[in-house]
Amino acid sequence: MVRAAVLSSVGTPLDVTEIDLPEPGHGQVRVRLAAAGVCHSDLSLSNGTLRQPVPAVLGHEGAGTVVSVGEGVEGHAPGDPVVLNWAPSCGECHFCAALGEPWLCVNANAATTVPYARTKEGDDLYPGLSSAVFAEETVVSARSVLPLPAGVPLTEAALLGCAVLTGYGAVHHSAKVRSGESVAVFGAGGVGLAAVQSARLAGAETVIAVDVSPEKEELARAAGASEFVVASETTAKEIRKLTGGLGADVAVECVGRAATIHTAWNSTRRGGRTTVVGIGGKEEQVTLSALEIFHFARTLTGCVYGNCDPARDLPVLAGHVREGRLDLGALVTDRIELDGIPAAFDAMLAGRGGRALVVFG
Repeated sequence: MVRAAVLSSVGTPLDVTEIDLPEPGHGQVRVRLAAAGVCHSDLSLSNGTLRQPVPAVLGHEGAGTVVSVGEGVEGHAPGDPVVLNWAPSCGECHFCAALGEPWLCVNANAATTVPYARTKEGDDLYPGLSSAVFAEETVVSARSVLPLPAGVPLTEAALLGCAVLTGYGAVHHSAKVRSGESVAVFGAGGVGLAAVQSARLAGAETVIAVDVSPEKEELARAAGASEFVVASETTAKEIRKLTGGLGADVAVECVGRAATIHTAWNSTRRGGRTTVVGIGGKEEQVTLSALEIFHFARTLTGCVYGNCDPARDLPVLAGHVREGRLDLGALVTDRIELDGIPAAFDAMLAGRGGRALVVFG
């Protein structure tokens, strides 16, 4: 039995309780978690914005140590430090095999709908986003397990599993930020702060962080923002003033709201690029006129998991961490235990803090 935070039904508080976690089967790996990040996607799963079979153990951003491996698993052994990949590619579908776009794999979340454990009452439990890292231990597909490169602290490495890969990829793979460009990042949570750091890595000259909370300014500047704007009806005008009257070359939207997406679009120059990272509900409708699409010649792009291939990008990010160019600790504002996750959800809803990190003893 291991302790876990269980979502019994959509819209109800998480219950920290014991669950019955089986030994890994064929092609599976059991991992003891060192830490798990609390991501907005977990909140979206808990409140029904994203679909999730229940009861479930949420959490998808995690790092830990291999406990045991199932039959047929190669390349992983007990004691190995690892980062979990919540969207493992199958390597066989059209997006993986033909297009080389594993972030769009149609089978990435297949494990989400398959029970992986049982409640102490004997009911089936499902793994949130195939990972279920809001628990002391989890069992996942071997495809979900990535070796942690040397020189990266195991606890902070959890952030590499989602926030940092997403923020980094949005900047480098989706928006393709170039040296000397200006970048506006909307939302200074975990992903947004990672995007700010990544814009600096890309050589952006001006990095503008935007958030509804004035208290986020210190966090944003510590991550590398050269400017900070409190979100308002005049945000787009303020960003144009900070960019010589033109608008930002790139906007990265990490909120997932129609109004914020439209503001990000309006904040870019003619020919500018807007990458949408935030996950919104289907009721969030973005409206653009045909004339403005023609006149401004801007690009609006969706972005899944930072358009990353974790196996390729994780070693690159680890190199930045080792060389001091990427500060994982700067993204973390709260270190909590399992029973602190509901409060972390409340903080996200209120726009407080960066990333909350569940740390296991």
